[in-house]
Amino acid sequence: MKQSITLGQYLPGESFLHRLNPRFKLLSLALVLVTLFFVKTLGGMGLFLALLILFSILVRMPYSYLLRGLKPIFYIVIFTLIIYLFFTKGGAVLLRLGPITVEEAGVIQGAFVVGRLIALVLASILVTLTTTPLALTHGLEFFLTPLKLIRVPVAEITMIMTIALRFIPTLMEESRRLMLAQMARGADFETGNLFRKARNLTPLIVPLFVSAFRRADELAVAMEARGYRIGARRTRMREETVSWRDWVALAASGALLAAVIIAGI
Repeated sequence: MKQSITLGQYLPGESFLHRLNPRFKLLSLALVLVTLFFVKTLGGMGLFLALLILFSILVRMPYSYLLRGLKPIFYIVIFTLIIYLFFTKGGAVLLRLGPITVEEAGVIQGAFVVGRLIALVLASILVTLTTTPLALTHGLEFFLTPLKLIRVPVAEITMIMTIALRFIPTLMEESRRLMLAQMARGADFETGNLFRKARNLTPLIVPLFVSAFRRADELAVAMEARGYRIGARRTRMREETVSWRDWVALAASGALLAAVIIAGI
């Protein structure tokens, strides 16, 4: 199960995207996502998706990880398609099932919205898989720094985010181990309808919570033993530097946004 998700995982590499400063990487991602919502045509969305796929090839991102990242939104994609296909009317009738029709406008709008959703997830995956959780939280801390003026504990919030990202794969692996142990004792998690499957997962909840609290307690003790104190001024072992690559990535993202707006695609 640990290998079936991408959230919280990092793939080491030496690609252009791997070497970007996390602050510039997040800024570039924000510009790309804004650009995504300025795309107006199905052809433009197709070009946008092709660009993301080409970029994933250039950074040598395994397709298996991209597909795993898209797996959680599979049911959302299906539901969205059904809604648009059967409830959006306009254009030629492509399919008729008694009183229900599938029309051209529904197909176009459904494909467009699904493409936008997939592009949104793919762009985010490319950033998270090429950036360590610690680097991501450092980048977020930089942008949240102005909140310190109103006494928001930015450092503590980003520390919580780092820990959460770090332990998502660990907890998923723990749930897999517990599920295998329960199956060895005769538990059945495969048969039955959706509600029965959910009910069968109940025996996993208590041991998973116990394990999570135990890990949290061990982590708290380890942090205190290493001198971590809330509110203390902290330093970093590695300071992120800014290079020409970061400015190029930011300029390219801005140019993409300007091109989409001007072209109106």
